[in-house]
Amino acid sequence: MSDYPYYLGIDGGGTKCRARLQSADGQLLGEALGGPANIRLGLEVVWPNMLDAMDVALSQAGLDRRVFPRLAVGLGLAGITTAEDVTLTLRAGPDFGFITAATDAHIACLGAFSGRNGAIMISGTGSAGYAWVDGQGHAIGGWGFEVNDDGSAAVLGREAVAAALHGHDGLGPHTDFTRALMAHFGGLPSDVVHWATQARPRDYGALAPLIAEYAHKGDPVASDLLRKAANDLGLYLRRLHDLSGTPVCLVGGMADVLTPWLTPDARALLQAPEQDALSGALLLAHGAANGLQPPQGVQVI
Repeated sequence: MSDYPYYLGIDGGGTKCRARLQSADGQLLGEALGGPANIRLGLEVVWPNMLDAMDVALSQAGLDRRVFPRLAVGLGLAGITTAEDVTLTLRAGPDFGFITAATDAHIACLGAFSGRNGAIMISGTGSAGYAWVDGQGHAIGGWGFEVNDDGSAAVLGREAVAAALHGHDGLGPHTDFTRALMAHFGGLPSDVVHWATQARPRDYGALAPLIAEYAHKGDPVASDLLRKAANDLGLYLRRLHDLSGTPVCLVGGMADVLTPWLTPDARALLQAPEQDALSGALLLAHGAANGLQPPQGVQVI
């Protein structure tokens, strides 16, 4: 029998977070969206965003924060890489009946394979690969926009800006796409620099729809950008398959955009997820709150 009457899962990334509330018997009670929840944005930013989403999900069930002592919470958040990250994250939030946290990759993998062995590749604003094998987590990539996050919307956007500047300066092809991207910023390199001074990964990632639009029109620069991002993803898919011995679930906002650009051998490794990351966050909350063995291994606490 469950120790708590209510369970809430959070799936937090660089662009948004999602919350899902269930009863102990698995009945859906509420679901909501909130702002970004990558802990690298700062816990003073992340916790208000998560709490806003929790408030909406609770209100759909006729509940409010007074239920926190009877609530078990599972957080899956981008940016968690160490045990200290988890400790600091949990300390920064309010008191619940129970709370635990892991990476967004871990909850995505739990959901995709319903808690069994498997591997996932997240391609959204950022990217991260993760395999869950016999109770051990294996993280591949996901080390941040500045140094990694291959095959993500943010890196795709950054590469697109560089290509547009090269085109403007005569260092590369200047196509309909590169002209459109320069016009998006105001037309001059100085406009791009002004934008980039304050831009965050999600701002670069917001350029992905424009890149996809021109790639579908056959623009060579936009097409090359998507092809390179897909080739980068292919490296991760092969490594994750080798680690797990299972198919790989490609998830996240860029999955549908990049899948058609994968090579046939990389596409053959893919499997549709059984459940989503929020289901994984709820599995995390249920398992940890009810005394099941906590996850062990890289990036997972």
